Amino acid sequence: MDWILLAELSTNGVFVGLMYALVSLGIVLIYKTSGTANLAQGAIAMTGGYVTWALATLVGLPIWLAIPVALVGMFGFGLLMERIALRRMIGQPVIMTIMLTLGVEIMLRGVLPGVFGAAVKRLDIGMPQQPLFVGELLLNRSTMIGGSISLLLILLSLFFFNSRFGVVMRAVADDQTASWSVGIRVERAIAVAWGLAAVSATAAGVLWGSTQGVD
Repeated sequence: MDWILLAELSTNGVFVGLMYALVSLGIVLIYKTSGTANLAQGAIAMTGGYVTWALATLVGLPIWLAIPVALVGMFGFGLLMERIALRRMIGQPVIMTIMLTLGVEIMLRGVLPGVFGAAVKRLDIGMPQQPLFVGELLLNRSTMIGGSISLLLILLSLFFFNSRFGVVMRAVADDQTASWSVGIRVERAIAVAWGLAAVSATAAGVLWGSTQGVD
């Protein structure tokens, strides 16, 4: 067995997994708050990558401005999606809500390449692309940076979950009826959860776009 190759694949795999974990953070957030399995999270990450690319390339914003603008815009997209589509499904069987998110996934994956073109879009956020040598190990530098940023964002989310609003969201997840009875605005908490899920997906989409391209 080539132990050097195994170490390279394992190390690079850990950092790639951290970027996947950033996407799944939004899935967990929505499920814990509303009990809905969001099958559109991957397409939302792709949408965030496209929005960032469009702001930086088509609009001409500097990348340091395009990213926060995209994050704010995608937060609004998450709120809007919950308000227009998901809130109408309250009281319906869970499978209908899941199928709705699957429909959103299919729609986004069909519409966005049609609007922006099917070619892979290069999203340059300033991360170096040269490989990193650690002894005999050949590591992907951009993947390591992306994974490290993902880990930082995941740790920051843990602090958020312990904040006042994080406690509110956990209360909604535990018992929506009891939360209503003590004055918690359950609909707002769920809407914000969708907005934050879109933000985490966008952050992952930007990181993926910088390493693999947006498509």
